[in-house]
Amino acid sequence: MCCRYCLEKDLPELKGIVDAASRSALVSKFIDTHGRPFITHGEVRPSDIVPVIAPNSKGVRSVFPMQWGFTGKDNKRSLFNARVETAGIKPSFKDAWLSHRCIIPASYYFEWEHFKSADGKVKTGSKYMIQPAGCTVTWLCGLYRIEEGYPVFVILTKEPTVQLGRIHDRMPLMLPEDKIDEWINPSTNPETLVYSALSDMVMEKAEG
Repeated sequence: MCCRYCLEKDLPELKGIVDAASRSALVSKFIDTHGRPFITHGEVRPSDIVPVIAPNSKGVRSVFPMQWGFTGKDNKRSLFNARVETAGIKPSFKDAWLSHRCIIPASYYFEWEHFKSADGKVKTGSKYMIQPAGCTVTWLCGLYRIEEGYPVFVILTKEPTVQLGRIHDRMPLMLPEDKIDEWINPSTNPETLVYSALSDMVMEKAEG
C-alpha cells in the first residue's frame, strides 16, 4: 500500500512541478472550499492536496492540485489506494483506469514494517523511506476523477518485490520518467505499461 510519501520542492525535477501547480486557480478554490492547505514540501498524508501530473482538456501534459482520496460508499474520503490487479473491473476505479490516469511526483514514499507478534496479531515496526534505485524522484502511478467539481486521485499498488515483501504485502506502482506521457494518455492501454513498473528499490529506516 501507500499511505505516506515525501515531497522535496527544492529538487530540480520537482521545483517546476510544484511551482506550476501552485499557480493554478484550483489552489485557492480548494482552500476556500475544503479549508486545507496546498502541500508543496514535506510528508504527504491521505486527504492532502498536492501536485499531480495529468493531461489538460487539450490532452497536453500539465500539473494540477488534486486531493488524495476518492469518496467511498460511506460518503467519506476513504479510498486512497487501488489495486492494479482489479482497478479495471471495480466500479470505483474502472472508468478512471481506462481514461483518467495520472502521475503523483514524490521524492520517496514511506512504508512501515508489518509483522506478526507472538500472539498472532499484526503489528507495525520500523518506518522506511523507499525509492527506485538511481532515482531522486519517484513517479507514483495513480487514477483521478472529478468529485463535485474538484480533481481527486488514488495511488495504484501492486504485489511487492521479494525485498519489499519482507516489510509489507503491497507496494506502489512506479514507472520510469520516460513512460509518464504514455501512462497519462487516455488512448494508451494501461495493461501494456504495468510490465514497465520499476522493481529495484533502495530503502533506509526513517526517523519518527
